[in-house]
Amino acid sequence: MKILGIGSNYVTELKDIEEKKNAKKFIFSKPESSLAVNCDVEYPSSITNELIYEVELVVKIGKEGKNIAKEDANSFISEIAVGIDYTATDILKDARETKHPWDFAKGFDGAAPISSFKPVADYNLADIDFDLKINGKEKQKSNTAYMINDFADIIVFISKYMTLQPGDLIFTGTPALGKGEIFKGDQLQCSVNGELLLDFKMI
Repeated sequence: MKILGIGSNYVTELKDIEEKKNAKKFIFSKPESSLAVNCDVEYPSSITNELIYEVELVVKIGKEGKNIAKEDANSFISEIAVGIDYTATDILKDARETKHPWDFAKGFDGAAPISSFKPVADYNLADIDFDLKINGKEKQKSNTAYMINDFADIIVFISKYMTLQPGDLIFTGTPALGKGEIFKGDQLQCSVNGELLLDFKMI
């Protein structure tokens, strides 16, 4: 199973999408061991002092595909979840300075908390609201209409380079505003279309 993500994929104004559409896409990966499904997550204090959260919709691939056409791409999605893409920013800064890979900054244990999945048929992919509350306060909120690269765009792009297989997960980007630092003891709640799907604590 592959876990892939796309960076910088949301805008705050719909008019900005077209301008940013042709920018270079940035894809990263996380190992399967980074997953934490519907459970509390241990703060990785042994490796980082600066942990950043980003709420994202996560799509699960339902069938194998390579060089997928745009008009077919959404049919490769079987289910949708909501998750958090954690980044150990101090490790990331060091990796950038030394021109080393980002693996340890993005792929530590617990770096990818996610909810259970729901059938893709439950959603209109072009109009999904999602948000993150921390300790009861809203921190991030957006809608898939504000995606620079929509689900199909992402699938088409990735499938040019690697075969997508059943069970692969794609983190599809975080709202343009609101990401920030998380601390031990914080309670995170992620909702999709107003339904609470992920509720966990940093312990």
